Amino acid sequence: MRTRLLLGCLALVLLLAGCSDGGDLAGGRITLRFQSLAWQEESVRANEELVKEWNASHPDVKVEYVQGSWDGVHDQLLTAFEGGEAPDIIHDASDDLADFAYGGYLADLTDLLPARLKSDIPQRSWETATFGDGIYGVPFLQEPRVLVANAKWLKQAGVRIPTPERPWSWAEFRAITERLSGDGRYGVAWPLKEPVSATLNLSLSSGGQLFHRDADGKVTVRFGADDEVMPRTVHDQVNADRSASPTTLGSGGSDTLPGFFGGRYAMVPLGFSYRQQIVQQAPKGFDWQVLPAPAGADGLTQGVSPQTLSIAEDSPHKREAAEFIDFLLRPGNMVRLALGDWMLPTGTEALKDPALHTTENDWATGTALAAHLRSAPAQSVRGYPEWKDKIATPAFQEYYSGAIGLDELRERLEEDGNLVLARYQR
Repeated sequence: MRTRLLLGCLALVLLLAGCSDGGDLAGGRITLRFQSLAWQEESVRANEELVKEWNASHPDVKVEYVQGSWDGVHDQLLTAFEGGEAPDIIHDASDDLADFAYGGYLADLTDLLPARLKSDIPQRSWETATFGDGIYGVPFLQEPRVLVANAKWLKQAGVRIPTPERPWSWAEFRAITERLSGDGRYGVAWPLKEPVSATLNLSLSSGGQLFHRDADGKVTVRFGADDEVMPRTVHDQVNADRSASPTTLGSGGSDTLPGFFGGRYAMVPLGFSYRQQIVQQAPKGFDWQVLPAPAGADGLTQGVSPQTLSIAEDSPHKREAAEFIDFLLRPGNMVRLALGDWMLPTGTEALKDPALHTTENDWATGTALAAHLRSAPAQSVRGYPEWKDKIATPAFQEYYSGAIGLDELRERLEEDGNLVLARYQR
């Protein structure tokens, strides 16, 4: 009797051990939670379909699709990490990863990712998710900032239409917007409710870096001549030439579309994915086209913060999570995700897909810019979110509106900004 009791207890212990660490009663199947931030209908559908395809072909590793939201994702993830409830696979953006990576919340993917995926994505993209000596996210979707233009208006004005091979310079862009303005209409509408990202990323074209890392790894802000080109252009369009609408400076990209469709603005600088909204909302017969952003001394170079896939450090199934990421980002699947989000894939093979080189909705124009995309200047700067919110955003907003001049802008970005960054680098 005692022997049977001991054997029974041993069997129960073994059964419970088999159920722990993510297994279940149906033979120890692993379940991975994948939090996706996809929100557009086409994008959500593509993600859900790929999860179903994985589950159909991997009966021992089930992926559970969790719908997240870009709104407040940083705080949501921080709460989940600290509470031990983070999803195994995390969809985010590379400019949101630094604090999580340095804080030990994300797994270093260096030895988890297969060689195929590592070699398919260019090093310039990997740099966006590299912090210290580790890789903490797989960059998979990216979008350049482009000019969306009223094609009929530009044609009637007889201006030279820029191409990726022959873009406008910043000076030419300013002159053309002035030429297109008058009678209550503007050559451009800058939607700069969130001015920092647009300013820093477009300033790379003129060699602007703003953040400079010294030999011991400390970062300081220096607002030099190369950093001034893009913001001075916007400031002068608004305050000197009257070729840019002052009322859109506090607007988001979507807010400018009604005025664009109504013939109030000839051009609007937007992310490449805004084409979907334009296709859905533009009046019948409205003729629009995508143009490359202006080029500076460094050509069409601009900064990007790609969408990323990461693995939680606390996940007990990092290998399986990495295998799912590899599946999700096979070239054909990466194309499906890119088309669903109206963005560009980072993968070299995916970028060759004919669907991304069509003239329809100007996919080809955006794809031609992929080779010019680089890591955003603030990518690995600790304390950047606070610097952006408390210092840079109000300073750029006041400068663009004409409330302060260039000297005060520089002083606030550098002196006040470096005090903020110093607290994170002690």
